[in-house]
Amino acid sequence: MKKIFLLSIILVLLTGCTSIKNDDLTNIIDKAMTSNLITKNTNRVGYRYYLPKGLSIRYSDNYNEIFTNDRYTYYLYVDIVSYNSKIEYLYNINDSAYYSRTLENGDKKGYIEINNYKNNQYLIEIMYNYAKIEVIVYESDIKNSVLYAMSVLSSITYNNSVIESYLQIDNREEVEENFNIFEIVGSDNYLEFATDEVTNDEKNDPDYIK
Repeated sequence: MKKIFLLSIILVLLTGCTSIKNDDLTNIIDKAMTSNLITKNTNRVGYRYYLPKGLSIRYSDNYNEIFTNDRYTYYLYVDIVSYNSKIEYLYNINDSAYYSRTLENGDKKGYIEINNYKNNQYLIEIMYNYAKIEVIVYESDIKNSVLYAMSVLSSITYNNSVIESYLQIDNREEVEENFNIFEIVGSDNYLEFATDEVTNDEKNDPDYIK
């Protein structure tokens, strides 16, 4: 089984973006949830995660971050309060959305919803593993952008002792007010975490599932 898994990884890395383009969105998401990515290259207070090649950090305040590449801006929100309390969330499939489904892999749960935004763009919302990423992209870039987001969200690992200590130092209210990751923003009320125009001259393709 391990040999088959390693062979799949090698094939995916060799085919690169061609695989992403030809693959089904649901299959891409499933691979991302079950990839068992071990590498973590970004540390924060109470959690760590993997930032894929092609994304750079534009802004960070531990639980709200902005990633950018040459085209888009990604907004990450991490909810350590909900994680610490193990809050459960029931998502209802939105039949009118461009794409809508629940996400679950072991104790990691959430949803993805993609809605038409404006000017032929789509709002992607992914809540998974007690964190959320939002990004607006053109239809041709939906698969790549979902892969970027799922690579980050799936890789997040939490440090229970650090989180418990942090929440005990009168920071709970501040953390709770940052962002409600369970909220469905939808297509008519997109919450922009920052309004700065961000550009990146270096264009990189996202890592596929590792």
